[in-house]
Amino acid sequence: MDCMKEQNQDDPGLDAVLTGVGPRLRRLRKDRGVTLAALSEATGISVSTLSRLESGGRRPSLELLLPIARAHEVPLDDLVGAPPVSDPRVRAKPIVHGSRTSLPLTSRPGGLQAYKVVQKAPCTEVPEQRTHEGYEWLYVLSGRLRLKLAEHDLVLGPGEAAEFDTRLPHWFGPVGDEPVEFLSLFGPQGERMHVRAKPKRS
Repeated sequence: MDCMKEQNQDDPGLDAVLTGVGPRLRRLRKDRGVTLAALSEATGISVSTLSRLESGGRRPSLELLLPIARAHEVPLDDLVGAPPVSDPRVRAKPIVHGSRTSLPLTSRPGGLQAYKVVQKAPCTEVPEQRTHEGYEWLYVLSGRLRLKLAEHDLVLGPGEAAEFDTRLPHWFGPVGDEPVEFLSLFGPQGERMHVRAKPKRS
């Protein structure tokens, strides 16, 4: 028990949470119009202990908080003021480069990066193949995507995918006058997907 007290004293964040329990208990009880005597009868905890809990004179514990939570029919988190789970949504800003708009779908730096890309037509970019380190995976959502990869000249439609080593000469963009929308996953060398589009037969 003494070790627990020492740990709590060394953790100001825990102390702040425990200090807020008392006022929260009192507010919840009063909002529901419940007296200390009625709460004592429902929980089996003495009136004096409940009063000390609310005033901060008694340190809260699971043995005390669980019956109170059951009596009020609230989650235990409501009594201790547990922080809410952080928002998992990625709120990245679009990256605009010419006729191409890329929306990052990942916020973790390094490793595999995912983008939703919309490229308007007509594409004024000259199909100049480039090379760089990495590995890329493309999946077409709508429209048609032209992919020039080394000696291959492919056209991918909705639902089709391609993956390739970006050290190979490559270029991709919309076909004709229709915009194309696709997913792009790019990662360091060695991080690969396992869906491959077959070269279009002539």
